[in-house]
Amino acid sequence: MNLEKVIFGFFIVLAATLNFGFVLGDFDNPTHHHIYELFAALVVSMIATVLKFGDRTQIGAIHLSTSLVADLQLVAAAMVWGYAAHVSAAGVTPEATASIVSLSAGALLANMVSVVILIAETIIQRR
Repeated sequence: MNLEKVIFGFFIVLAATLNFGFVLGDFDNPTHHHIYELFAALVVSMIATVLKFGDRTQIGAIHLSTSLVADLQLVAAAMVWGYAAHVSAAGVTPEATASIVSLSAGALLANMVSVVILIAETIIQRR
């Protein structure tokens, strides 16, 4: 068993599951989406991105691009949350929450693509 591949797979799957946990719930209900879960999803996604650097294969490039998309979406979601919570007079409204969750859902899609690629890559290497 290759410890590097275990750690790589762990962070890819953890990024997807944390993101899924954040998205789960009523789309526009702020109480169903915790800021610390978004923060954890962002941090783990960035760690997964760093782990993807250095792979010079085509699949590695796709892994990196999906991770960069997820990071961009999660950073945008965090910025919308920060604006809504600290700048906007209305606060974190259902409309702001819907924007935050939809951006995070885009990151979830990118993370799911990365997980599918990881599984496909594992199946191909076994043969």
